[in-house]
Amino acid sequence: MFPDRRPRSFLDSQVLSRLAAVPLFSRRPMQGSVSGRHPSPHRGSSVEFAEYRKYVPGDDLRRLDWRAFGRSDRYYVKEFEADTNLRCCIVLDTSGSMDFGSTGITKIEYARKLAGSLGYLAIQQGDAIGVSCVAKGIVRSLPPKRNPAHLMNFFDILEQSRPHGETQLVSVLHELSETIRQRALIVILSDMFVEPDLLRGCFRHLHFRKHDIAVFHLLDPQELGFTFRRPMRFLDMEGGPSVFAEPNDIADRYHKALQTYLDDLRSVVLESAIDYHRVSLDENYEQVLMRFLVGRTRGKG
Repeated sequence: MFPDRRPRSFLDSQVLSRLAAVPLFSRRPMQGSVSGRHPSPHRGSSVEFAEYRKYVPGDDLRRLDWRAFGRSDRYYVKEFEADTNLRCCIVLDTSGSMDFGSTGITKIEYARKLAGSLGYLAIQQGDAIGVSCVAKGIVRSLPPKRNPAHLMNFFDILEQSRPHGETQLVSVLHELSETIRQRALIVILSDMFVEPDLLRGCFRHLHFRKHDIAVFHLLDPQELGFTFRRPMRFLDMEGGPSVFAEPNDIADRYHKALQTYLDDLRSVVLESAIDYHRVSLDENYEQVLMRFLVGRTRGKG
């Protein structure tokens, strides 16, 4: 089930075949339109037993538990979990800073690999996939659909996305919290150049709307290591002024500021129960996705 025959630079068929062995699960109940493999907040027919409840006139007599009646002399009905499909919404940061990369791949290219693979896996198991490219606002948006032909439009948007402009991730996430009305898995692909305290409110807003949130925090090895050895001019890729500095003079302060930022962000995601993954661009993206999928399999239920 793969109607798109065009070669895509961000897709690897061998990687997709290996990842397809592990299903993509939601950590929160979903409200889909068809039967699927994800838990629903409603009761229905499934192999997963939920609870007993007292019989009321009109209930299906086939669901009566006669063993419970024999023990208690009262009528009880078995309730089962309903299974439904998933809506997966990719939030792709396309601000100017996503065009940086020192390992032969930029952040936006790495994000395309993650997003393209997740989109393919979602469609393969009958789920819906959509994408919102965001920078200063929502640049392009494709609402989630579950038909295979929709996957080509999804890939086209990923392929055509170009990093440009400022990051306004906070306001965009608040907007998406209101516009994505049905429960969904929200996957954020970004370098997260935002104050952690501001993200706390975004995550709470998304949780209030019953969304399941996953974050892939993309960082370049040079941003983490700051291994510069000679005076350099540092450019703001989102339009700010450039800074000429001697790396040896500012390295200690840079590492301290970076560690404070990462600690604050970690505190926010732990407090908000976010499925958070810090990713260095020199990591194999297949391993990153495998950890993500396996972690959700263990957490199912």
